[in-house]
Amino acid sequence: MPIFDAGVRMLSKRMPKVISPKTHAVIDYATAASFFLMGAYLWRRNRRVAVASLICGAAEVGTAAVTDYPGGVRPYISFEQHGKIDSMMSGIVTTMPNMLFFANHPSAQFFRGQGVAMAAATGMTDFEALPSSRRQRRDLEEAA
Repeated sequence: MPIFDAGVRMLSKRMPKVISPKTHAVIDYATAASFFLMGAYLWRRNRRVAVASLICGAAEVGTAAVTDYPGGVRPYISFEQHGKIDSMMSGIVTTMPNMLFFANHPSAQFFRGQGVAMAAATGMTDFEALPSSRRQRRDLEEAA
């Protein structure tokens, strides 16, 4: 599956950057919600998979909340840095079933699919649409 993830990244570099920062924020929170729902669904069936899903959801919400973009709560990291973290997270999510020894469980496909979807969304996002810091935004506003 990591080969498939790398293929998605390679293809997404060639695709037009059609996802805006606001849309990316919606995708981030929807991804986190799906992890939380899967964690709740699997809680009684397979605790290890459920906890892994909840951890992924918390990491996704945490990253989205501290990003300096329309969906962020506290602007601690730039949108460009968020993109780098998303790239790393997609790889982690994809390999989570192997790392936590549930690669043969049917829910492993959920993690692999989520990782590929995260890689595709990251590759199609225009991370240069926003100024990289509050200071650059302030400078742009003063210049206008």
